[in-house]
Amino acid sequence: MVARIDHFITNADGLALHAREYGADNGGIPVVCLPGLTRNLLDFEALALLLSEGPSARRVLSLSSRGRGLSDHDPDPSRYTIPVEAADVIAVLDRLEIDRAAFIGTSRGGLILHVLAITHAGRIERVVLNDVGPVLELEGLQQIQAYLGGRATPRDFDEAAAILRDIHGEDFPALDDRDWTDMAQALYRQTEGQISADYDPAIADQFRSADFSQSLPDLWPQFDLLAEKPVMVVRGEHSRLLSKETVDDMARRHAGLVAVEAKGQGHAPLLHLGTLPSAIRRFLES
Repeated sequence: MVARIDHFITNADGLALHAREYGADNGGIPVVCLPGLTRNLLDFEALALLLSEGPSARRVLSLSSRGRGLSDHDPDPSRYTIPVEAADVIAVLDRLEIDRAAFIGTSRGGLILHVLAITHAGRIERVVLNDVGPVLELEGLQQIQAYLGGRATPRDFDEAAAILRDIHGEDFPALDDRDWTDMAQALYRQTEGQISADYDPAIADQFRSADFSQSLPDLWPQFDLLAEKPVMVVRGEHSRLLSKETVDDMARRHAGLVAVEAKGQGHAPLLHLGTLPSAIRRFLES
């Protein structure tokens, strides 16, 4: 049985951030997992358990950013920004005395890693970017805006799973009934008999109000700062946020890039499915 320890760490703004630690500290490089825009550390629960057991077990730490999961909501929604959340990551690492780590960043978590490449490159040992890169496609951003604006309130977790399948099923043919149920239990919380999405609604409001009518500035300068570090990118086969062309450009700029496609998945791939765990483990051990 893998040991799990929950930490609630106070950041510079006085908010308690929820981090979950898996496995034992064996003196090796730990793995730190950063979830996407409205996701939380449960996104990595299955993968973290896999990586923290067996002969090549790692210490794994997953973090829920402010306003997500059991981390405190920010009374000032203007602080829901990638640079602020990147500073939160460093605060957690400092508190847990993690000087250097391998990072896995899903979507917004990967954008946070682009910021850390500027501010704390020495803390990064290697990086897995899950369906995110220096260029974000407008179609994918607009898709996220659309489903954040129209999400219904489920009566129970079965209905939550059905809602998720209705929204994302076309892009995720690889998922079965159990996968949709697991996703619902990770993304929704039951409080006093009510099922609700497990993030501060202000985050969705902020994202829906963003203007994605024109292309965003790219992050190639930040990505280039990772040139001397091992980098792996996972792209969902049906992703609308990360294009094949961007992955090809990443490979041209980073000679050692490891690129993996998540078959039957869109944005953002579930990393514990199929061959992804073994590919990630090989990358971490290389």
